[in-house]
Amino acid sequence: METIIEPFKIKMTEPIKFTSRQQRENIIKEAHFNLFQVAAENVTIDLLTDSGTSAMSSEQWASMLRADESYAGSASWYHLKNIIGNMTGMPNILPTHQGRASERILFSLIGGKDKIIPNNNHFDTTRANIEFTGAKAVDLVVDQAYEPDQAFPFKGNLDPQKLKSLIREVGAEHIPLCMITITNNSIGGQPVSLSNIKEIKDICQKHNIPLFIDAARFAENAYFIKQREKEYAHLSVGEIVRQIFDLTDGATISAKKDGLVNTGGLLLLRDNELAKRAINLLILTEGFTTYGGLTGRDLEAMAEGFLEAVNEDYLRYRIRSVDYLAEKLLRANIPIVRPTGGHAVYIDAKSFCPHISPNLFPGQAIVCALYRVAGVRATELGSVMFGKDGGDLSQKNCHHPSHKMELVRLAIPRRVYTQSHIDYVVEALIEIYKDRDKLKGLRIIEEPSILRHFSLKFAEV
Repeated sequence: METIIEPFKIKMTEPIKFTSRQQRENIIKEAHFNLFQVAAENVTIDLLTDSGTSAMSSEQWASMLRADESYAGSASWYHLKNIIGNMTGMPNILPTHQGRASERILFSLIGGKDKIIPNNNHFDTTRANIEFTGAKAVDLVVDQAYEPDQAFPFKGNLDPQKLKSLIREVGAEHIPLCMITITNNSIGGQPVSLSNIKEIKDICQKHNIPLFIDAARFAENAYFIKQREKEYAHLSVGEIVRQIFDLTDGATISAKKDGLVNTGGLLLLRDNELAKRAINLLILTEGFTTYGGLTGRDLEAMAEGFLEAVNEDYLRYRIRSVDYLAEKLLRANIPIVRPTGGHAVYIDAKSFCPHISPNLFPGQAIVCALYRVAGVRATELGSVMFGKDGGDLSQKNCHHPSHKMELVRLAIPRRVYTQSHIDYVVEALIEIYKDRDKLKGLRIIEEPSILRHFSLKFAEV
């Protein structure tokens, strides 16, 4: 059969609050046109992020009741450690409260002035944690990533030639590690091929550079490898996951994505000496090594969540449900990044509203319109999130350097929304697209110095 049904039944519901158009107009103005500042109760469909927004399974809830809340050496910790150890083969597993905590620990140890950290694309918190140490974050994704309408199967790949050029330019001694983000969130949730990871590993090994992965969406990436790389089609998703981790020297993981939990993260390290230093920071800022700022309940939910994340019935449904949204938008001629990524559909904001220049943030204009029309919350991934301070905000013509891509991310929480919810989102976007010429750009009126997109204030032009 063509229809892919959800591999689960619903046994609990949560009411959704509906607001009027006028109420939403007032709400978004009070939030200074920044959807991060809108209270969740005033959102009808929340596609802001897939991070920490998953619905947990009955097995996860049951495991939480069995949890051991001991401070040190709890049974719940050893349960999680054994599952992650078997899945990844990593000898040192450090729990943290979320992915950015893992990043902070790692880059506090290996970052610093004159250090360069390459990646296919650094996402927002990764880049911020690197740059906070004085190091420089460099993006080396393949050029196909910047062609939104071209269906290259692995747009997330790190370009080997670009990495070689960077090593020649700055010297391997200035590159404490190379990172690959799977899937590549910044440019459309695009996967990275296993052959690309192997090629990057060979380059890194030749120059004695450790290879790390940002593995927040490792299971979705492994499923794409199984589907799109013929030589690995005979392997299970779990076997592909193990091959990925066997190629790496460490990983940061936000369990709030493919871990299917609402809080939690991991730092995985192969180097025992680096692990000892990381443990010192972990104890200082997160908690003891057997809980890392998490409760036993959290550890149990993570353990079960990681097992469920590599279930191929679940992954088939997950990827297909995101495809469903993409197909509906393409039929309406709404420009999106192709092919569809694993956790979200990305609208090409430059093509959607070409009358708005990048320094007036076309993606943010679409985000605001989507909330006004339907109460749907999404995220801009473009010059707002990845741009830099462009000068004196008191000047109305202040220019903010534009990003290569102006995108709107419709991130789909795992196991949360039904087909009718997605149809509602599609109808809203079609309505906005028909009147796209009426969308207004925005200018920044107040800006923080770090991770600005979370608390920026805008005014409409």
